[in-house]
Amino acid sequence: MKVYFCGSIRGGRDDVHIYRRIVQKLQSYGSVLTEHVGSTEISERGEDAASGGDRIIHDRDVDWLQQSDVVVAEVTNPSLGVGYELGRAVAMETKNILCLFRPSSGRRLSAMIRGADDGDQFVVKDYREEEVENILEEFFIHLKRT
Repeated sequence: MKVYFCGSIRGGRDDVHIYRRIVQKLQSYGSVLTEHVGSTEISERGEDAASGGDRIIHDRDVDWLQQSDVVVAEVTNPSLGVGYELGRAVAMETKNILCLFRPSSGRRLSAMIRGADDGDQFVVKDYREEEVENILEEFFIHLKRT
């Protein structure tokens, strides 16, 4: 199984320790195409895209998104890139999507994300950090049943 993980990069790296924890758990379910999102070596400046610039990153990530079987997004820290990735994944109409949000952050999740939850193909789960592995396990068990 190929997993596409979304988390904020240029929108802020405050949650990178949680991203790393999520990526480590996701690796038990398959290949995480975007494991770099959990890397502490990437700052808010983002990746070094060398001579190709942002276009290279965009095209590579869209290609990975198309290859993926499932999309998992940590959406607590607002990110234009994560919103874009989720919109593209929804438009593909074949991706199972899990969005993870921590209410303890004091933020409110965008209605465009929360409102997209259909309880089946697009799922939004509120969680506490210590629950994340269990929520991922439940999500992947559900995927295997369908």
